[in-house]
Amino acid sequence: MKKLIYPFLCLLIPAMAAAEETPTKYTDAASLTIVGKAQPGGPAFERIEVARYPELPPTVTKYYRYPTGLAVAFRTDSRNIRARWTTVNKQAGANSTLIFQRGLDLYIRRDGKWVFAGVGVPKNTGTEHEAPLVENMDTTMKECLLYLPIHDGLTRLEIGTDQAARLEAAPDPFRHRIVVIGSSITHGTSASRPGMTYTARLGRTLGFGFINLGASGQCKLDDFFARIAAETRADAFLFDVFSNPSPQQIDERLEPFVRRIRESHPTTPLIFIQTAVRESGNFDLRKRAFEADKRAIAREGMQKLLKTDPNIYFIEPGMDLGDDHEATVDGVHPTDLGFERMLNRLTPRIARILKKYGIE
Repeated sequence: MKKLIYPFLCLLIPAMAAAEETPTKYTDAASLTIVGKAQPGGPAFERIEVARYPELPPTVTKYYRYPTGLAVAFRTDSRNIRARWTTVNKQAGANSTLIFQRGLDLYIRRDGKWVFAGVGVPKNTGTEHEAPLVENMDTTMKECLLYLPIHDGLTRLEIGTDQAARLEAAPDPFRHRIVVIGSSITHGTSASRPGMTYTARLGRTLGFGFINLGASGQCKLDDFFARIAAETRADAFLFDVFSNPSPQQIDERLEPFVRRIRESHPTTPLIFIQTAVRESGNFDLRKRAFEADKRAIAREGMQKLLKTDPNIYFIEPGMDLGDDHEATVDGVHPTDLGFERMLNRLTPRIARILKKYGIE
């Protein structure tokens, strides 16, 4: 008898599991609220409309087509949330996680605070992805914020909910617009997942919309970055513009960069942060001297600007990673620990400056 029951159970259990599976319906995320776009227009999952800026180098154009810093705001009472999405690059890079580069990162507001809920894990290769974000929740209505990939293009995103559940666009949860222009550190390299970049964390902590215009390795005080800033609506700007350029470029370009922005934003607060002391110079004397020269020239240039413009600010140290040499992934890019240390120093100082302008 036992010999007959066992094969019967082997057939029955998978059938029961299949019967209990909840059918999923998918909604185009572009029809919901997209949070964090620097400028209106263009494809839903791109930060700016790059066609407006033919002078952009190819690498910057590529990066600004990434949905870095963008998130989808929605409400649902679904017990389960899934996603399927299409990225552009077939292979991920080396110094960040797959989830950071081409995955998704879901937060749900609970008791007034944004709480991590789950991630969408992408495939190692290829461009088509599908994954659960969170499962087995209760059926109360929840406010959700889904951060998009940081270092890959996104051409399609659908959010999956239970067939009978409600899904609707939620209003932008952030007030004000703080536009952040900077290097790979602003871009987010090497945070563990999209919601852990310092700009995203500033947004959740302060409740402000921090618009991420980081461009890995490319932000060298070029005039086209100044033009983008000049043509972007902002209540304030935050600049990480001393990480990528050489000392000579900082010396030659800083004042024209600010002057170009001031043509459109004459009194908007401009907050500059000093670049980090890089761990890559712990033993490499050439790198150590190069980075020290950059910081010195940046300090000198900012001191000149501070004397003539009351709405410019310079935060130094701006990227304090501590002194135990344990807060980067490669001697340059902060880990989550490094971003935590940065934010411990930066957040209260940024908040105090913004409060002077009624941004609170």
